[in-house]
Amino acid sequence: MPSKILFTNTAAEIVEDAREMSPAGFELIVAAPGSAEYTAALKDAEYVLGNVPGMDDAFYRAAPRLRLIQLFSAGYDHVDLDAARRAGVPVSNNGGANSRAVAEHSILLMLAVYRRLIHQHEMTAGGRWRGNQPMPTFFEMHGKTLGIIGFGTIGKRVARIAAGGFDMRIQYNDIVRLSEDTEDALNVRYRLLPELLRTSDIVTCHVPLTALTRGMINATTLAQLQPHAVLINCSRGPVVDFAALHDALSNGRIAGAGLDVFPAEPPSPSEPVLSLDNVVLTPHLAGSSRETRVKQTRNAFDNVVRVDRGERPLWVVPELRDMPLRT
Repeated sequence: MPSKILFTNTAAEIVEDAREMSPAGFELIVAAPGSAEYTAALKDAEYVLGNVPGMDDAFYRAAPRLRLIQLFSAGYDHVDLDAARRAGVPVSNNGGANSRAVAEHSILLMLAVYRRLIHQHEMTAGGRWRGNQPMPTFFEMHGKTLGIIGFGTIGKRVARIAAGGFDMRIQYNDIVRLSEDTEDALNVRYRLLPELLRTSDIVTCHVPLTALTRGMINATTLAQLQPHAVLINCSRGPVVDFAALHDALSNGRIAGAGLDVFPAEPPSPSEPVLSLDNVVLTPHLAGSSRETRVKQTRNAFDNVVRVDRGERPLWVVPELRDMPLRT
């Protein structure tokens, strides 16, 4: 009997990719979480691919043959890691499949804030040609200092684009500090978080949401930024205290922000940050691209084949890398 792969994303274009890339010798079952088909498939599934809500102890009891949870996202803050550990089922993220898209989107937000892109669009579309009103001040990214909080796959990609395309000076903060040789090779420098905040023209966040990072950008840390500084967040919304951010933006303590993520998603229309004219907003789509979708699917099936061969999966989230696996 072939091993069963339960694929939980039912969007037509993603299912098409999955059917084309599914490895031979496996049965691919496509079913949305909560559906009757999903519940029926779960009891025999060895692999679950996709972002599934409610992965608690009951979930694992309903899936006694499960050998791998393969997420399509980089973030895993929605996963009950304790339940996964108790069940002995590894959870892997997408292996950096969306890292290029997120890195490019981060640069997009930097440029959009610096060049007041939304203002320019609204002015032009509204028939207010340049010269009809006082012009805002625009800035160039060339030669600026970029502070990257979280220097994993995405952070490193941002650094390469910013340094190679804009000659920016790169400094980073991460719980994992690189060796001096690696820093030299990447032309980056480690800074303590207060140092990074005080000396960066642009600060961009690329951390997972954990107990350490929740609310790390708050009134205290925002107060350490320079008045001309710009904050970019394409990681997770709760990394930033939005009340403190609104206060800093509306009172001119920082110059602007580019935000792809929010504490509550979708954000309430009454969220004060949404009304500011020095903010550029996107709806948590930084990682979305045709290329990302293909890479996510490829990485997912690669991991399935690895586990089926008796190997440990790649990209297991750090908190679960040392656990014994379900037998």
